[in-house]
Amino acid sequence: MLTGPKRKSILNPKLLEHADIPLWRRKLRDSGRRLVVTNGCFDVLHVGHVRYLGQARALGDVLLVLLNGDASVRKLKGEGRPINPAEDRAEVLAALAAVDAVAIFDTPRCDDLLRLAGPDVYVKGGDYTPESLDSGERAALEACGAEIRILPLVPGRSTTATIGRMRGGG
Repeated sequence: MLTGPKRKSILNPKLLEHADIPLWRRKLRDSGRRLVVTNGCFDVLHVGHVRYLGQARALGDVLLVLLNGDASVRKLKGEGRPINPAEDRAEVLAALAAVDAVAIFDTPRCDDLLRLAGPDVYVKGGDYTPESLDSGERAALEACGAEIRILPLVPGRSTTATIGRMRGGG
């Protein structure tokens, strides 16, 4: 059984623990609501993220963001990352109107959470293709019949570029 770290805050009901996702999802299904899921690091939030999340949310009724935990970000992005800890990143994402819920995962991939959430639509940015998605994540999406959508990147807007500018790299 997949269990996530105990991070849910009474003050922020948008932050979901892994164990809460099946009941949360069942309520969405019962009400006929279309679930869109995306995942990522969202380390230093920028306009590209905000536009992407707004476009993702427009594809359904509810947007769940699966957020890479700190160890996962470090493995994907290297030492010195994340800039912001997972709890801070989750709270910032949850504050956005486009985001209905956030769940943090500490594993390298989110296939277990995708199985729990059973999205109707799964969204990734234009630096991916359906074929380049992690095979375990793709298998989880195929098992639940999720539609996979790739949204275009916002040119010149990335966390890496933002960090480079912050460090004086132009």
